Amino acid sequence: MANTETALKEAMTAIDGAIGVALVDYTSGMALGLLGGGKDLDLNIAAAGNTDVVRAKVRTMEMLKLNDEIEDILITLGSQYHLIRLLKSRNTNGLFLYLALDKNRANLAMARHQLRSIEAELEV
Repeated sequence: MANTETALKEAMTAIDGAIGVALVDYTSGMALGLLGGGKDLDLNIAAAGNTDVVRAKVRTMEMLKLNDEIEDILITLGSQYHLIRLLKSRNTNGLFLYLALDKNRANLAMARHQLRSIEAELEV
């Protein structure tokens, strides 16, 4: 089992093209941990803003009466992928991993696979 710091370090080093990663509580919008980012990517703002995305999707699914779970939310920009993975493992209810990737260096399928593996090992 990996703690938050270890999981975020693994995401930044093991996932090709990783720009920044955060563990976010979508009930509060607060980042519980972040790594990477920089002047072009403020991870605190990204965490808060993507909380709104997650809440909107959860609300929409409830209104549609969809009896299903969100695995990932993908936002594709001109030069980046933004991947939001809602956590399902024990003690992670209400949390998501947010990963920003450089589109030119990333392999989206591998990033999704690796993020799932990181989630499986994460203990909050």
